[in-house]
Amino acid sequence: MKQKKTNAMRILENEGIQYDVRTFKMGKTHIEGQEVAKLIDASPEQVFKTLVFINNDSDPYVFVIPVEGNLNMKHAAQAVKEKKLHLLPLQDLTKVTGYIRGGCSPVGMKHLYPTIIDQSAGQQETIFVSGGQRGVQMEVHVQDLAKVTNAILADVVNHHAD
Repeated sequence: MKQKKTNAMRILENEGIQYDVRTFKMGKTHIEGQEVAKLIDASPEQVFKTLVFINNDSDPYVFVIPVEGNLNMKHAAQAVKEKKLHLLPLQDLTKVTGYIRGGCSPVGMKHLYPTIIDQSAGQQETIFVSGGQRGVQMEVHVQDLAKVTNAILADVVNHHAD
């Protein structure tokens, strides 16, 4: 079965960016990132999730972090020069990004929001991010992802030593 192109894929193609797609069957329940890594036969260090946070004025910020990581709220706020950030309420996700939970890609949101990719991505040649649809992951070079999303790499994940 041929994979239907998502908006995220079209954007990568328009930018001349190489990417690879891996798909997996989705049930009704949300699948955690570690499970996604297994399903697409990738190491968890290579699979990244997209989180959307807002400041007190509801301005969105996008964070792309390893599926096994947790966002360090203090570092995240510092990275985008904000005092405080809050997770975007789930009911606002589609309105703000155009995507649904489990299918939120950092590429091709309704607007180009400030985007931070955790610096651990720099240790990987390629990483997987959502392809903009549940059950679809795109493998892309970190620099290409940063270029297409105007992202910067920063240390925004909690480390066990913290």
